[in-house]
Amino acid sequence: MAKPFVNDRGFIKCPCRRCLNNASHQLEDLESHIFRNGFMFGYNQWIHHGEPATANAGTTVAGLSGGIHERDEMFDVLDDIISEDADEDAVGGPSSNDQYDDLFAGLRSELHPGVSSFSALNFLVKLMHLKVLNKWTNKSFDELLKLLKLAFPKIDLVESHYEAKKLMTKMGLGYSSIHVCKNDCALFWKENSLKDTCPVCSESRWKLQSGKRSGKNVPHKVLRYFPVGPRLKRLFGTSKTAKLMRWHSTGKSKDNDVMRHPVDGKSWQEFDKRHPQFAGDVRNVRLGLAADGFNPFGNMSLSYSMWPVVLTTYNLPPWICMKAEYLMLSLLIPGPQSPGKDIDVFLHPLIDELKELWVHGLDTRDAASENGVFRMRAALLWTVNDFPARSSLSGWSGQGYRACPTCNEDTPSMRVIGKTAYFGHRRFLPTNHHWRSNLQFDGRTERK
Repeated sequence: MAKPFVNDRGFIKCPCRRCLNNASHQLEDLESHIFRNGFMFGYNQWIHHGEPATANAGTTVAGLSGGIHERDEMFDVLDDIISEDADEDAVGGPSSNDQYDDLFAGLRSELHPGVSSFSALNFLVKLMHLKVLNKWTNKSFDELLKLLKLAFPKIDLVESHYEAKKLMTKMGLGYSSIHVCKNDCALFWKENSLKDTCPVCSESRWKLQSGKRSGKNVPHKVLRYFPVGPRLKRLFGTSKTAKLMRWHSTGKSKDNDVMRHPVDGKSWQEFDKRHPQFAGDVRNVRLGLAADGFNPFGNMSLSYSMWPVVLTTYNLPPWICMKAEYLMLSLLIPGPQSPGKDIDVFLHPLIDELKELWVHGLDTRDAASENGVFRMRAALLWTVNDFPARSSLSGWSGQGYRACPTCNEDTPSMRVIGKTAYFGHRRFLPTNHHWRSNLQFDGRTERK
């Protein structure tokens, strides 16, 4: 009965207890899934497999006990995540959905007997969101959980922040912790991941007490790296944002004299001319990078500088792309000092991934297209930063005799009363301006 309803790639929704019609598999895999996991409860009308839906088909998510309404926000979130994985199965072979068991258990469970407005998972996600917004400590979060369990003994909640964080990581979009040399020489990453000493300066990877390593290995510095690819895939895998990722092509200004988005600028247009194959697919992603230091402790008397590296997605419309929730934190460079010229060491993971996205791309599910999976590529168009940060990112000093990023080696400068002064501004005057031939400036005529 269900065979005629497979999609153009040979996939069909799986009604086993684990997939719950959220994941799709090939028809020959369906039997083993149902045999191994059992058939989902409540799926009496096969609306995804050929039977017509009727008025009394049910208002709850099939297979989710406890009367959780289908429009529970977490239903859409898990649907996007699992659909994304199902499309990956189509490219790289079938994968296990074991990681989602706890998430589905939280979605099936009522927060408290008689409370149907919240699933346990939905409440926990909102609680974690409040923790982030209001800067609660982990200890205060644990105390709140204890209080809720004491006041409502039957409430379905995790025991601690650690357990909550562990559950949230199963939804994806986590980060990697990469150890860094004490002197910022190298990362203990890839070929250096198992080494105990820096390959450059031979400094110990671990903090030492009295010249000896303590019982627990504690690194000197830890770089937090947030992979870009999964976050871009989530933008395309979510129906609400997949269409917006085409705005730079479909919604840009028709007036050539108006610039309301970088797509209207000459740099964007020049990039499209140089890379027509990349520009041929409007879903390919254009990124901008911003970096600067800040004191996370908010105490100006304490000298500490931590550097976040943030990516902006310029495919999105101008009223969205600069909002905080759409900015992607890619790196969190530890202090206490500014990385300075060693920032290139910290940028290695990000640069490697950007190269991979530019050259090979990433198979991505497009929720706004019937074609399913496409090869997404990404390009970094420019950086956005102040003058000192530009010096760190580019490697060209922002001070001294050759500080101008435009003139470079030809920067006109001289020492005046212990400070560096920059002159030669007459070069920007019209060629026939009388000041160019005036000798009262520096005793020479300006010919540049």
